[in-house]
Amino acid sequence: MQTDIRIRAIETFTVMTRCRTPLKFGAVVVDELPIAYARVTAENRRGQVATGWGAMFLMDLWAWPVSRASHEAKNQVMQTLFQEYARLLSAYPDFGHPIEIFMESEAELQRLNRQICARLTPDEEMPFLGALICASPVDHAVHDAFGQVNGMDSYLGHGPDHMGFDLARYLGPEYKGVYPAQFLRQRYVPWLPIFHLVGGLDLLRREEVTDEYPQDGIPNSLDDWIERDGVYCLKVKLQGRDLDWDLERTLAVSRVYHEVRESRRPDLPARPYLTVDTNEQCESPDYMVAYLRKIQERAPHVYDEILYLEQPTGRDLSAHGWDMRGLARLKPVLIDESLASLEDFERALALGWSGIALKSCKCLSADLLFLTMAELAHIPYAVQDLTNPSLALLQSVGLAARSHPILGVEANSRQFFPAANAREATIHPHIVHVRNGHIRTDSLQGAGLGLRVDEMEDFAQWVTQHAHSLEGTK
Repeated sequence: MQTDIRIRAIETFTVMTRCRTPLKFGAVVVDELPIAYARVTAENRRGQVATGWGAMFLMDLWAWPVSRASHEAKNQVMQTLFQEYARLLSAYPDFGHPIEIFMESEAELQRLNRQICARLTPDEEMPFLGALICASPVDHAVHDAFGQVNGMDSYLGHGPDHMGFDLARYLGPEYKGVYPAQFLRQRYVPWLPIFHLVGGLDLLRREEVTDEYPQDGIPNSLDDWIERDGVYCLKVKLQGRDLDWDLERTLAVSRVYHEVRESRRPDLPARPYLTVDTNEQCESPDYMVAYLRKIQERAPHVYDEILYLEQPTGRDLSAHGWDMRGLARLKPVLIDESLASLEDFERALALGWSGIALKSCKCLSADLLFLTMAELAHIPYAVQDLTNPSLALLQSVGLAARSHPILGVEANSRQFFPAANAREATIHPHIVHVRNGHIRTDSLQGAGLGLRVDEMEDFAQWVTQHAHSLEGTK
């Protein structure tokens, strides 16, 4: 294909970013994380040259939560793998489509992960989910560069006119003649509902806020978030080990929504949409079965407000191969942390999971394959964001706006990392700032992934100046 690209150079940057308030999910609390940025220079077969950008949080606390290694050691593994994968891909010798480049280098990503862990954390290896996160900024930058160099919207480049192969090459003969383009929107849907995160440490009511919380005009409690932004899709983080706490937390979140609607925002929808997530903390699906039955008994209207459940049990589907059919009969249950490979997808379906959670941190190339598999299997999927700010927020919103996820997209960085969105807000104000529970996508436009980095004043200079680790590979 004339639109195939060859990578000429990749630059990598990592910028440390602090939480506005601590983010608690599962058994961990996040205070500070590095954002990994990648800039890819690519040429097409016509000899044209352009650059593309990508970004992603290197969140070891989510990718690698159970470990004997320290947070610092794990994050060093991730930063090193990010840079080494960029170096590897910069030497990729052939022209190809972004999905092809990703799939043909996946085994090398696994090899690099083993080698780096053997050197830095010799007692254990980072799960492949973590390796995907490290590769994701580069993968997104490759997709962006693919569109930039060909003067086209990258999402329009995933059909037979721009791919010299169908998905049978990677997914098996039943995918003969199948391309991601069959399941992607031709243009960005103009607006999306956003899911607002209610973390384990988040305050629910204004009267709970003390002087210790930031006094910067940004809400510190759920009721004020609902009033200001009109959010009606709420993702509730549960403990998964304390049924009484989880029940009361869910009921309280619903109660706060209805109180705000009655007293401050009568224009809000009559009911919220709730999703609940224990981040793998349940010992078995039986916990969530009991949780749902008690919710249904105590507050049937809250039970009806629950849209789906997310990853209740451990991510290792071999060690925790629970049959999810009993739980899925009550509410859809989506696989998230367990989904890192094509084999994971097939295993999850066999175990009775209802659907999947797509995250841009798993690489756009992989997401487009998972999305295609889900569409053909007629199962639902959600798009979630790992609380990603900056370009990573735009990438996640773009994926949701070009696909057909459940209801909307998760977008939590405005809660926990608002400062990291400042440059993006100058070009994409209606993605960074939520109004009436929605974001608008009309600013995602032009070539590539629609990020419009060149229009953000001094963006490249800012990234370079603030990067605590900078490496260019040719």
